[in-house]
Amino acid sequence: MNSDLRTPLARARGLGSAREGVHHWWAQRLTAIALIPLVVWFAISLVMMSGADYGAVRAWIGSPVVMVLLILTIAIGLHHGQLGLQVVIEDYVHGDGSKLALIVAVRFIAVLFGLAAVVAVLRIGFGS
Repeated sequence: MNSDLRTPLARARGLGSAREGVHHWWAQRLTAIALIPLVVWFAISLVMMSGADYGAVRAWIGSPVVMVLLILTIAIGLHHGQLGLQVVIEDYVHGDGSKLALIVAVRFIAVLFGLAAVVAVLRIGFGS
């Protein structure tokens, strides 16, 4: 017999994915919206730079506006990807330990790749 006199809604509060689901959902949508102009800019830039030599591309990356846009594209893209993979892991991995380990690993890899890419952009841009 169930001796819990709380309503089902009261029992469910603070449990499951509803704790952070709204924040996660909004973060995914906002990063997706932010990526639209960034990816369009990046694709157009790649087409425009298609015949350029290394020096021209390096000079292009050295522009402060281009550096900022590249870093934003990398950071927002990796964050968006990490958010998406987290949803897949939460939906399809059933062991709590495995789920946590995979989510931490995905976040670590996203941060590692992001730092490596930002360092590469800065090194190319500043000419070292």
